[in-house]
Amino acid sequence: MMKSKKIGVLYGGLSAEREVSLKSGTAVHQALIAEGYNAVPIDVGRDLAEVLKRERIDAAFIALHGRYGEDGCVQGLLELLQIPYTGSGVLASSLAMHKLFSKQTFAASGILTAPFRCYRRDETVACAELPFGLPVVIKPVQEGSSVGISIVKDESQLKDALELAFRYDDEILVEQYIKGQEVQVGILNDTPIGAIEIIPKNEFYDFEAKYTDGMAEHVFPARLGPALYEKALHVGLAAHRSLGCKGYSRVDLLVTQTGDCFVLEVNTLPGMTALSLFPEIAAKGAGLSFGALVSRIIDTSACSTKG
Repeated sequence: MMKSKKIGVLYGGLSAEREVSLKSGTAVHQALIAEGYNAVPIDVGRDLAEVLKRERIDAAFIALHGRYGEDGCVQGLLELLQIPYTGSGVLASSLAMHKLFSKQTFAASGILTAPFRCYRRDETVACAELPFGLPVVIKPVQEGSSVGISIVKDESQLKDALELAFRYDDEILVEQYIKGQEVQVGILNDTPIGAIEIIPKNEFYDFEAKYTDGMAEHVFPARLGPALYEKALHVGLAAHRSLGCKGYSRVDLLVTQTGDCFVLEVNTLPGMTALSLFPEIAAKGAGLSFGALVSRIIDTSACSTKG
């Protein structure tokens, strides 16, 4: 049914992840054309409302990342214009993008997440006052792709880490560092489709490791025992549902040697580039080619997402 509709692929945008979004959107647009859809690329700017009215699209495939695209802003505009779209709705998108509110939601739902403290720009961060010791992870509250994140192992590193995080947001999180396997669970249509393990060559799975070929090893399925693997899938789905997510998402976990699964975050619009994890999980876990995955997302999500 969607092949008879005009689909706008929303990409680019205004966030720090613009370049990644351009790659995701280009890949999605090319795949939709190859699958026989009538798709047009739309580079998102502040004139988006006017562009959408001019293009008269029937549905939107959102390939945006970061602020103004992944945080509910574009979703709200699309709902005002009564344009169906892929992925999660306004509230779930906003909750998932806001690391403080998502962590509070996880905790209220009985989902394990790293202990943390939240600070505003005008507040003083002192290691001695934290309820947990070093090392800690410092990150902006509302950024993705590991933008602005640092691991602080010594108090002498704190000042630079705070300056970096506050460069991107007026609020930051200081989290207890959790040592574990970096495992990411793919969710498609409310079903976990697999878990992949990331072995970064850098200290953690940072921006460079995510978007530079050869900077991280991907292991599918994740190297977990059968019971722990199923637990990771269960925790991933629980995190997805706790925020009210729809369509698809990628849930990032840290799995410890004692079998604890700590949820880092839920990505409501995971990357769709050649190096992105969600398409790899879909291919290896559900047998879906990139074209088939994009078709599944547009056919099942764009017709139903509201709220």
